[in-house]
Amino acid sequence: MIRDEIKKILNMPEARISRPEIIEFGDYSTNVVLQLAKIKKKDPLALAEEIKREIESKAKSKELFDKIEIAPPGFINFWLAKEFLQKQIKEIIDQAENYGNLSIGQNKKAQVEFISANPTGPLTIGNSRGGVIGDVLANILEKAGWRVTREYYFNDAGGQIDALGHSVLKDDQAQYQGEYINKLHNELGTGDYKEIGKKAAKILIEQIKETTKKMGINFDVWFTEGEDLREKDKVKEIIEWLKEKDLTYEREGALWFKSTLFGDDKDRVLIRSNNEPTYFAVDCAYHKNKFVDRKFDRVINVWGADHHGDVPRLKGFIKALGYEDRFDIILHQFVRLLKNGKEVRMSKRAGNYVAVDDLLEEVGRDVYRFFMLQHSANTHMDFNLDLAKERSEKNPVFYVQYAYARISSILRKAQNKLQSSTYNFRLITSPFELTLVKQLIRLPEIIEDTATDYQVHRLPQFALELVRAFHKFYENCRVIDEKNPSLTQARLGLVKATKIVLKNTLDLMGISAPEKM
Repeated sequence: MIRDEIKKILNMPEARISRPEIIEFGDYSTNVVLQLAKIKKKDPLALAEEIKREIESKAKSKELFDKIEIAPPGFINFWLAKEFLQKQIKEIIDQAENYGNLSIGQNKKAQVEFISANPTGPLTIGNSRGGVIGDVLANILEKAGWRVTREYYFNDAGGQIDALGHSVLKDDQAQYQGEYINKLHNELGTGDYKEIGKKAAKILIEQIKETTKKMGINFDVWFTEGEDLREKDKVKEIIEWLKEKDLTYEREGALWFKSTLFGDDKDRVLIRSNNEPTYFAVDCAYHKNKFVDRKFDRVINVWGADHHGDVPRLKGFIKALGYEDRFDIILHQFVRLLKNGKEVRMSKRAGNYVAVDDLLEEVGRDVYRFFMLQHSANTHMDFNLDLAKERSEKNPVFYVQYAYARISSILRKAQNKLQSSTYNFRLITSPFELTLVKQLIRLPEIIEDTATDYQVHRLPQFALELVRAFHKFYENCRVIDEKNPSLTQARLGLVKATKIVLKNTLDLMGISAPEKM
């Protein structure tokens, strides 16, 4: 990647290389000089000039950059050479679907656990936001060289399943309601609340699995609290391990974990006074299974923001386990469904919340996934139902897909003119063409950054920026010029490279790339 090449030329692997927001400041920029100047006690601008002269003396620099400039208070700005950009078009075409593949994961094992909503009702748009985030992050990690396991964890035991049983029986301890509860009541009839709860949970688990398929998610593992942890005594095992490490104590008839030793604000209960394990104790057993039993090198949990209180205690346990440097939690904020600017509740089956199945029926999988990805996970989002149902280029999903279909149409119509052996990309010289190439070569950087900080909202933003660059190129550069077949070939090659990068981006988002619309 270009940023890596700049770091090599600088001989500073720790340097931060960024893309300036203002085009006048170059294609890439670094402020590493400001840091070095403090260490070396030199004037930043003078030091920047020294480094610039050293960079310009290197052969690789002449191949990569058109010019290098210094900007106050000590930035070094780089402009990519036209010849370098021209070569990148062929690189993209040669690599095709592999373009953007990286090796930073080193084929290590990563687990992304996401959604994991309790099997006490249908999936809602709130908890399913993490489904799209987790699935796309898993795609990115795979592209970056990790071996990824997508996992859904079912809390199919304990108090919430008892509450489900009471709800299905419609007794005085019922907590859940809605059309789905009525259906379960009619299907399961009467009986012991615990058995009814288990049966209802199994039915709901199968429904959740069907919903995730509709969302375009294919989980590798469905992990259950009951069968995989409790029935195998994994909770007892972790309690004994914590006792052996002297990380527990008894108080008021309960067993406590010394979580304040690991950064938590208070100690946490593992076993209640009634001898029942807490959710936290079960989570401890589950995460020991992830790291110790299944030996994942990286574990990422995607949780709803309502679980923010669980973060310190679980991170404390992971630290006690010795894997804190391999563990991350992504918290995603809530979703509101809006129609005509007002919040709506459109579910007929789910009580007072919106079921994913209902929304998917309204807008389709592609629109659903794109909209869920457009905002950073840590921000609240409004899902604009009116815009989502708009089947025009006002809808960002269709805007991107229409562009892909147009690109496909251009290449179909020019099929008899397209001869890859005669590409002469030295003819790609206009600002609109070169700006498009600069967008295309961002994909590997997008993948690297997202595999590092998990900000998957970069992908829809990148797709939109890429399509805008393509439209400007298409409006200002005649692709098929009967009077200039060599230029036609070169521009068709650029269109083909654009199709490859846009297809790879849509694949990462789990969104279809239609050849015709």
